[in-house]
Amino acid sequence: MNLPHARELRKNATDCERHLWLHLRGHRLADFKFRRQQPLGPYIVDFVCFETRCIIEADGGQHSAQAEYDTRRDDWLRSQGFTALRFWNNDILNNIEGVLEVIWKACQSRRASSTPPPTPTMLLN
Repeated sequence: MNLPHARELRKNATDCERHLWLHLRGHRLADFKFRRQQPLGPYIVDFVCFETRCIIEADGGQHSAQAEYDTRRDDWLRSQGFTALRFWNNDILNNIEGVLEVIWKACQSRRASSTPPPTPTMLLN
């Protein structure tokens, strides 16, 4: 199960993840509730808003070397009804307002479409 690994990732968040979390936690972004380092099926996502089924990923340089893995992962998440937004760490640190605006627009759009919530079994697989 991914839960112990997710807890470890929360404890050892990167600077970018901590920076973004300051803006997402506690319903700070237009009252959307986000969770961090959340297991979803076989994966752990950086941030997720279950209401809108939006996933936010903070990508460092290692992601350019694992593009195939990220594509498979994003395809699986999409098949489960989620939308993944990826931001380079540099953008999070140097353009947080722009990053938050993109996240807000995506969440607003997905809220309007009122996608049904995930099933508990899907979250624990």
